[in-house]
Amino acid sequence: QVQLVESGGGLVQAGGSLRLSCAASGFSFSINFMGWYRQAPGKQRELVARITTGGSTNYADSVKGRFTISRDNAKNTVFLQMNSLKPEDTAVYYCNAVRRTGWDVALFNWGQGTQVTVSS
Repeated sequence: QVQLVESGGGLVQAGGSLRLSCAASGFSFSINFMGWYRQAPGKQRELVARITTGGSTNYADSVKGRFTISRDNAKNTVFLQMNSLKPEDTAVYYCNAVRRTGWDVALFNWGQGTQVTVSS
């Protein structure tokens, strides 16, 4: 059974930083691309960062230069370092495995996510 458990969210002032973690189990973590998604109130869920099995990364334009995705295959964990946070980054953040083709197709059911709130 696939489990995705996100943590590390919280309330932070604009310009601050947070580091999100996602512990994955129930599938072959190391052979899957992984991604961080977010969903703001009233908006669709969007992929903001993706990391390949080889460690290559891609980012949505809205977070490029501020967010960094990384992975630890030994611990089946993917991270998202978020710096220079803006109020528009406020959302629930989720991780998932990502289909290799295309950009943002998630492979498994969603976890509970972690809330990030950035105050101005």
